[in-house]
Amino acid sequence: MVIAPPPERPIERGLAGPGLLAHTIVQRWQDHMPSHRQEAIYAREGLVLSRQTICSWPQQLADLVEPLVEAMLADAFRSPYLCVDATGVLVQASEQCQRAHFWVLVAPGRHVLYRFSHKHDSEAVDRLLAGYEGYLVADAHSVYDHLYARGSVVEVACWAHCRRYYYKALGTEPELARHALGLIRKLFKNEEKLAEEARKKRESVRRKVSAPIVDAFFAWCDAQAEVALDGSPLAAALTYARNQRAALRRFLDDGRLPLDNNISERALRREAVGRKNWLFVGSDDGARANTVFVSLLASCQMHAIEPLGYLRDLLCLLPSWPRSRILELAPVSWRETLQKPEAQQRLDANVFRRIALGKHPLSV
Repeated sequence: MVIAPPPERPIERGLAGPGLLAHTIVQRWQDHMPSHRQEAIYAREGLVLSRQTICSWPQQLADLVEPLVEAMLADAFRSPYLCVDATGVLVQASEQCQRAHFWVLVAPGRHVLYRFSHKHDSEAVDRLLAGYEGYLVADAHSVYDHLYARGSVVEVACWAHCRRYYYKALGTEPELARHALGLIRKLFKNEEKLAEEARKKRESVRRKVSAPIVDAFFAWCDAQAEVALDGSPLAAALTYARNQRAALRRFLDDGRLPLDNNISERALRREAVGRKNWLFVGSDDGARANTVFVSLLASCQMHAIEPLGYLRDLLCLLPSWPRSRILELAPVSWRETLQKPEAQQRLDANVFRRIALGKHPLSV
């Protein structure tokens, strides 16, 4: 809730409490509203805020919030597997916008995290995943290959990526493409039935049901590779599947592993949709603020937490919260944290929160 001041006393530029700060962040990166639209909306409500001021607030707050996101990343690295993907973004420059990249890293059930890099290369991957050991669900891009070569990260391929190649082949080889798609569809149908099952149950059913389907699929791919026309969409589909054979079979080894990487692709749409509205990021500092707050907003969505109230209360608690327990303020732990008397007492005593909630700042 934004409390508009009387018309004769417009708000002073640069002054804002946690409620207004949270509101601008949610509008910007949850509702994908460009700063010039925010400026116009606030002006209608009697708040004189320039777009430069609106943009500067998250950049200043990023220093406060970043340690929490770093703690979420450290916790994510303890997950048995991670899902990762990337998309391009333009960064404003003096002569011509430069192309850069947003990365998303998902620890399913715990965190959604975003990072920014100027290049989409192995060095960016090293910075993103520094110190991580475990399964990595990703596309077949070569930027990850050096991680797999080291042996500390195990590749898990995405059957949804594989499926897309056969969709592309429907126009030229419809019968053959439909056969491959039918086998892949059986794998996904089996996974739907296992969605709520425990790890051991999933592993057992996958060995009995999914493994024979996978064997039949690759036997068919090997046979078709001998006769497929070079350069055709079907040949591309066969080449992708056969090159990724070991990684595509990986989900059979561990019941915790997913069949696809759709969770990270869905999370990355948040940046893709936003990009259509704000077109580019204004600077490296702006990109950093984006990734910090989008990480929190996306993690709120994962845990069905209302983002405006979360950010408002987070900004009230974070400055004085013990750094050793900072992960308690992450969305994954938020409901539990709010039940603690310590958190409630701190929130009830915060005068800015009282104002944001429409309470008298001195009321008990």
